[in-house]
Amino acid sequence: MKPASGEPVKIGVISDGASPAVDNTAQLGVADAAAAYLNERRSGIGGRPIKLYKCETQGDPAKGADCANQMIEDGVVAVAIPESAVADTIWKPLADAKLPAMFFGSSNQDLLADSESMFTLSDPLYTLLQLPIGLAKKLGVHKVTSVVIDVPAALHTTEEVAPKVFADAGLDYQVVAIPPGTADMTPQMQNVLSGRPGVVFVIGNDGFCISAFNGLRAVGYDGTVSGISQCITDATRKAVPASVLSGMVVSATVPNGGSDPSTALYDAVIKTYGHGIDNTAISGRGMFVTLGALATALEGISGDITPKSVIATIKAMPERELPGVAGLRFRCNGKAAPDTPAVCVRGGLSTTLDDKGQPTKFEVLGSTPIGD
Repeated sequence: MKPASGEPVKIGVISDGASPAVDNTAQLGVADAAAAYLNERRSGIGGRPIKLYKCETQGDPAKGADCANQMIEDGVVAVAIPESAVADTIWKPLADAKLPAMFFGSSNQDLLADSESMFTLSDPLYTLLQLPIGLAKKLGVHKVTSVVIDVPAALHTTEEVAPKVFADAGLDYQVVAIPPGTADMTPQMQNVLSGRPGVVFVIGNDGFCISAFNGLRAVGYDGTVSGISQCITDATRKAVPASVLSGMVVSATVPNGGSDPSTALYDAVIKTYGHGIDNTAISGRGMFVTLGALATALEGISGDITPKSVIATIKAMPERELPGVAGLRFRCNGKAAPDTPAVCVRGGLSTTLDDKGQPTKFEVLGSTPIGD
């Protein structure tokens, strides 16, 4: 494709950046690198260069709403939002203004039910529900125990949505919520063990998961342990024995650490267009996926590029490969998950860890074509 030229297209990017809980500053550098790649190698949007307008929430709900309003004031035609702890306050001002937004993912039910201008790139049922259900059935286990970090974004699905889904799957289910920052989870894991937990599925950041994994080891749990992708980082590999991690099946929001073509592309973009970016940071990969998906959904757009024409083009797109996600596909016609029309994806990724705690091959699971 030709390099983009002409009048820039204003695209907003909202990131949590650095917050007391996590440091997602890599997202902002990745956004710049992705935009440079898209402009030089993928003709930008509608043949015109992407011009980014960025805002950091610092994980503060009030600042999330402020960032959304800033996007409206800046006159952007669409907004890309990777993983965010404050998506709940970002989406509503954008939706009220009919300003289209592409989210990497969200569990907010009002956002997911928006059929007008919101779009999300993660199957909300896959990571927290379908993966542990599939693992339990594969192993012939009749119960799943979710050990979850006690924050609202994690508790909604695990406490309000999950019980019925697990019951429908014929499985017993238990939630154990533990406050973030709990360094020694031995007492809580002793309670888990006494409850005959079945598959233990851990949901939290790496520090939380380290405490959970080591707590389970301390109480002698020898059953199956699984978790979300954020559990497994270099810090986890240093703090948790390899024997605990080996063979663990974990979800993957992106194929981080993989060798598939989508990873090769991401690494090349970061090397060519980035500056001092850690290409192993999952949060950065999420930004690449989100901004890349927005550009991919808008391939072929022409004429005046406005929020209205952007929404129409995204909804009319055919099914395409989701950039940076090892073959997972997306389509935003509201039919990927009819009860949640903002969702553009079915299924997700999983991987099995090797004896060094590193991911092996990434598999697309639960994905079926999204028809008209």
